[in-house]
Amino acid sequence: MKKIKIIAPATIANIVCGFDVLGLAVNIPNDEIIMKKSYYPGIRINKIYGAKLSKKINVISLALQALLKKYKKSNIGFEIEIYKNIQPGSGIGSSAASAAGIVVGANYLLGNPFNKIDLIKFAMEGERLAGGVPHADNVAPAIMGGITLIRSYKPLDIISLRSPEKIWVSIIHPQIEIKTSDARELLKQQILMTEAISQLGNLAALIAGLYKKDYNLISRSLNDVIVEPIRAILIPAFNSLKIKCKSIGALGGGISGSGPSVFMLSKGKKKAELVSNVMENIYSKLELKYKIYTSSIKKTGIVYYEFN
Repeated sequence: MKKIKIIAPATIANIVCGFDVLGLAVNIPNDEIIMKKSYYPGIRINKIYGAKLSKKINVISLALQALLKKYKKSNIGFEIEIYKNIQPGSGIGSSAASAAGIVVGANYLLGNPFNKIDLIKFAMEGERLAGGVPHADNVAPAIMGGITLIRSYKPLDIISLRSPEKIWVSIIHPQIEIKTSDARELLKQQILMTEAISQLGNLAALIAGLYKKDYNLISRSLNDVIVEPIRAILIPAFNSLKIKCKSIGALGGGISGSGPSVFMLSKGKKKAELVSNVMENIYSKLELKYKIYTSSIKKTGIVYYEFN
């Protein structure tokens, strides 16, 4: 049986002012999945490295079940090994990498019967388990690469946005866990008209800045008046981290997904490395473990290759 290795990237959802509609993929960290078709029907997850996850009910099994239900052939089976390098609950798309990676791999092994929108829908069913809501702002960039915009969920309409090559990302992941479902419970169910207007203006200007490669406009637009003020209290040293990173030239940033990871965008690799150093200096003074990543935006999304 043909065996493939799948590399599924971490992702940043929301991108400050784009709550539930914007996301981007990064080159590191990433999950790895090894899978092949089985002679026996059903889904068999033989090994999971790097995280304590159920082998029976998890985002991978649910996403794959959604794909197989649509495929409508009952004699299909897969054998799977999972290597989790993106820590669950990190806020950088751990569940999305697993769900998206498995459906992209299965689609290839089945002869590519589904398009990318189909695959995103299947992966969203895995995200339903992780966050309680089948959102696409992580799985879409994981599958499509770059920066993606979700214009609509009904029907699902996803647009690939321009990703300026000079934009780099610095990420710090404090080793605490914030569940997506818990973070959603903090959010207000109603917002003021003034807040909605401000948020829409920032979102539109951010997209314009990406297309114009106007880094000053991008920087001015990275402002969230709705979600970040509520969720920031969950993340140690968030405000000082953001202020100090911007003071040395970061374009801006905020909470990655529902947290606890914090990301900052910068113009160029050198600036992003300086921002990562500032992040480390701040967190090295706290009694808290952390991981830091510096990456360009991953344009290709999930990749895979055959091996023996």
